Amino acid sequence: MECGILSGSRQATRCGEVIVLNCLALNASFEPLTIVPARRAVRLVLDGKAEVIEEDDARRFRSERRVVPVPTVIRLVRYVHVPHRFRRQVTNTFLFARDDYTCQYCGRHRSELRGRQFLTRDHIIPVSRGGGNSWENVVTSCSSCNNRKGNRLPREAGLGLRCTPTEPNYVHLVWVVRRVTDPQAKYIRLFYGDDALDAVTPSPVEPAQSSSQA
Repeated sequence: MECGILSGSRQATRCGEVIVLNCLALNASFEPLTIVPARRAVRLVLDGKAEVIEEDDARRFRSERRVVPVPTVIRLVRYVHVPHRFRRQVTNTFLFARDDYTCQYCGRHRSELRGRQFLTRDHIIPVSRGGGNSWENVVTSCSSCNNRKGNRLPREAGLGLRCTPTEPNYVHLVWVVRRVTDPQAKYIRLFYGDDALDAVTPSPVEPAQSSSQA
């Protein structure tokens, strides 16, 4: 069944089911860049800024003048340089994913946290003691371990790290929290290989209750 999509809508409804339509955007070099709403992908194609590589024949964007297949993969016509600083930005979303949503001190997964406990960001060397917000100085911590550590070094609080924190590679950084379809996964495999694809398709986990920074 084809889905009618009204102008301005970001979702399609089919038989009562909400379908989120997303599209993988490739750089001109075929490097996977990001996931964009399918409606935005159509606009890039219509503006001549991208070309359709894969499309969903079962769904269509409809307007008063034309019917357009929903793109699932597009490729930018011109190469876009991705700034180094953007690639290296530390966010809780990617930090928790890097650490597999597990406290790096006690080893509990967020699904094992109870009550008001939650995952948070911890600076191994506290900011007040000269620590920076780099990948090598931040880890995922449960709120209990974070409170126990406070403004101290791990060893001063009787805590030990489960592993040495490092900066994740670019593929992991961008895709580990993304859900990609089989056609989209094909281009991640094409550009980065099977190992990278395995790294960015983790087992589903339940949403965290909340997060904060230490």
